[in-house]
Amino acid sequence: MALALTLSTEALGILNQRGLPVLALIAVKFAVCVTKWAIRHRTRRALATLEPWQLRDVGLTPEQAETEAARAFWNA
Repeated sequence: MALALTLSTEALGILNQRGLPVLALIAVKFAVCVTKWAIRHRTRRALATLEPWQLRDVGLTPEQAETEAARAFWNA
């Protein structure tokens, strides 16, 4: 996920240098924001379905996973 966020930041920088119209830049930033939210929602939903042994593999306790899965998608 970090790579996707880095690429989107780099892409925004490139688009901003090209002098896009303000409305187009706002639309791109909105699309990036919605994409981040969708990724968070999908990964937190998947985290909630993991078995305890899978959580141990990624270094989380079931309580930590439950807390993270319960967070709203707009919270980083």
